[in-house]
Amino acid sequence: MLEGKALIVDTDMPVKMQIQAMASASEALDLYDVVDCKSIAAHIKKEFDTRYGCGWQCVVGSSFGCFFTHSKGTFVYFALETLNFLIFKGASSLL
Repeated sequence: MLEGKALIVDTDMPVKMQIQAMASASEALDLYDVVDCKSIAAHIKKEFDTRYGCGWQCVVGSSFGCFFTHSKGTFVYFALETLNFLIFKGASSLL
């Protein structure tokens, strides 16, 4: 799915949250140098923690791999400009 300049690769997130994710990513790219992936990810994480409650994680880069468990309806993976963005809320584990 194309949303502006972003290409959503995979998601189970509601459309409204997807749009917010892409807007936060675009804003972060305006604020930080494209090579400062750590600051870009921190900006997006803080935005999602504020809007949707604590526990969000964000990974930003041009090449990365990961394996994770997320809460249903909180995952989006998309490409914007030269970077890939992974945003999700970690699943709570009950022991």
